Amino acid sequence: MKTFLSKQAKFKGNLGNGLGNTHLVPCLLGSLIGLGFVGSAIAATAKPIVPEKLQVSPGEELLFKASAKGTQIYTCKANDKNKFEWTFKAPEAELFDNRGMKIIHHYGGPSWEYLDKSKVKAKVKAKVGAPDPTAIPWLLLEVTSHEGRGVMSNVTSIQRLNTSGGLAPKTICDASKTGKEVGVGYEADYYFYGSTTVQGLW
Repeated sequence: MKTFLSKQAKFKGNLGNGLGNTHLVPCLLGSLIGLGFVGSAIAATAKPIVPEKLQVSPGEELLFKASAKGTQIYTCKANDKNKFEWTFKAPEAELFDNRGMKIIHHYGGPSWEYLDKSKVKAKVKAKVGAPDPTAIPWLLLEVTSHEGRGVMSNVTSIQRLNTSGGLAPKTICDASKTGKEVGVGYEADYYFYGSTTVQGLW
């Protein structure tokens, strides 16, 4: 499921001719570093073909894609019917750009934190079963909060697609294992959508 049409495009931006101004250098250096990450992460990718339930709202543009490798963490505990089962707790993963550079840490919240420390939290808006029955579902997530200024400042929606692995453990969960945590390996592609204005970098 990782055979999407892709097309490389260069990040276009004009920093102006003020590089010679010593008062601007510290700010611009930080921005240039950020743009280095952005350039690798936002190399244009074609919008994926997804079920209607997972389509983003009109006006949201694809900003960039990143591929994740990590674990889905489950805890053994009793549900509201006092039946023990593996319950999803949080993800723990790293996301990589198309050059293999680690750019985002994905963890509980769920949260996605970029290298520039900008981050978002999101909630599930819609989900569909993955084509692979042994994989966690595909998701459409709606961003609920932003923190910091940077690449993630413009993100409003996230799709989790092309998943493999990550389902709850098949091992026994009973009272003797209450509180036990298990991490199950998974991989996925995350597509980040929002405004194409890179206001968060300045």
